[in-house]
Amino acid sequence: MTNRTNPGRIAAHGVMVALSFLAIFPVYWMIQTSFRSENEIFSGGLFPAAPTLKNYADVLAAMPMLRILANTALMAGATTLAQVATGLLAAWALVRWRFPGGALARSLIALSWLVPFQVVMIPNYVLASRLGLLDTVAGLVIPNAAAAFSVLVLYNAMRGFPREVVEAARMDGAGSLRILAEVVLPNLRAPLASVSILCFISAWNEYFWPLLLIRRMENSVVQIGLQFFMTQEGNDWGPLMAAATLASLPILALYLVLQRQVVDSFMKSGIR
Repeated sequence: MTNRTNPGRIAAHGVMVALSFLAIFPVYWMIQTSFRSENEIFSGGLFPAAPTLKNYADVLAAMPMLRILANTALMAGATTLAQVATGLLAAWALVRWRFPGGALARSLIALSWLVPFQVVMIPNYVLASRLGLLDTVAGLVIPNAAAAFSVLVLYNAMRGFPREVVEAARMDGAGSLRILAEVVLPNLRAPLASVSILCFISAWNEYFWPLLLIRRMENSVVQIGLQFFMTQEGNDWGPLMAAATLASLPILALYLVLQRQVVDSFMKSGIR
């Protein structure tokens, strides 16, 4: 009996197909509900009987959705760049140099990852208020410019880089930043891609901090904008699903662009 006809292998594939279906079905339900008319929102069928774009038109008429998406993309992109840049420099310093307290610094960075955002939310708000950053995209980005997650992932990726290659570049006269930029970074494309997409998704889905900081709809981000269709009288499910679908498209596009690097990194580093 070959491996292809092994009953255990077939059962394992069946379980994976079932779990994949369970993971994808809510996304499918969101998309197909966004094309339903108000009369058939709760009909329960797998496909809309009369697909309509009215929900999308209602979303664009009710709020500046394109501007909100642009605000969110700017906030998530700037946060990702800042977290990757600070993570790279911190990881490079921890890997490249040996200094007293280096192990303690790594432990403190790891411990800071366990601190819930609610603990630092009020101090960050007071600081943002005094700096005049309330109701601004900069106020959303600056408190999240560094992330322990990116430091730890990039530190583990750099730790396995051959030290002989670094020393050879150093003997050729290259400085630390040049070695990082021209020797190390080209070999870290997969970890950088996975860290970037996970930081971007985390920033894109941020809810509590924008909810605390943002005042006006035109300066809002998409997670706050979705609340517009959720009221005490009930949820407006059609436009809500249409807005959620629009909010999901940039994340899907980013994943499709970086899919190969992300999967490769997940397989090598075991990020889940």
